[in-house]
Amino acid sequence: MLKFISFSSGSSGNCYFLFDGERGLLIDAGVSLRRVRKALLENGLGFDAVRCVLLTHDHMDHIRHLGTFCKKLSLPVFATSVLHEAICNNEYTEGWVGACRRNLSDDGPTEVLPGVLARYFIVPHDASQTVGYSIEWGGKHFVLMTDVGAMTEEAIEYAQVADTLVIESNYDLPMLLKGRYTEELKRRIRGGNGHLSNDECADTIGRVWHKGLKNIFLCHLSENNNDPLKAYESAADALQGIILEDGSTAKDETFLRALPRGRVSPFYEI
Repeated sequence: MLKFISFSSGSSGNCYFLFDGERGLLIDAGVSLRRVRKALLENGLGFDAVRCVLLTHDHMDHIRHLGTFCKKLSLPVFATSVLHEAICNNEYTEGWVGACRRNLSDDGPTEVLPGVLARYFIVPHDASQTVGYSIEWGGKHFVLMTDVGAMTEEAIEYAQVADTLVIESNYDLPMLLKGRYTEELKRRIRGGNGHLSNDECADTIGRVWHKGLKNIFLCHLSENNNDPLKAYESAADALQGIILEDGSTAKDETFLRALPRGRVSPFYEI
């Protein structure tokens, strides 16, 4: 059985870990090596369990500590060629990725670990390039999409065959509109190349849910423009609205959690 943990999710830093009991991979490196090591030790794991890193995009809350990971551990770093070029010219990562660089295939899956296949799909966001991931591991389909300005049909298609979905639920629209952000920043967040709202996340869940989708984790919740309960209830309402043949709902069939902001989550078996 695969396990999943969030070391942090949100604008203060993003880093996720997918693990099969022996080896695992990180998605993004927006938190310190010390935090990752401490969380692993608290769960009875050593850092040798981490075998590679996958990157979603080049914003600081996702790559701030990548240079240290490369310098200290020489982990393979998988990203698209476009994203690697951006990282090689970023002040936080310039000169450090080097030999760690591994390009993802543009034509199909990439074997990032023996027997573990990762496909990327592009999502709209105002970075050099932003991707989501569909990871096939031991018969499981794990899909992660964060920092999504607007949902795409390709992302929908990957989510429709996932058994675990990690999806952004960044902001509550009324909170954003009434909040203290500048009008320019508000437009950026909700303008199609920013982030996914609770309502947009819920709509996506309604579109992609299928009987095999057992786990949904809500990620990248805004500290200023969202509340974990609001995000959870919005997604839960979408699941409650899907009525199954026996009269139960999709909520009865699905493990739903909002990932903590800026804190380590529990280890979830998926």
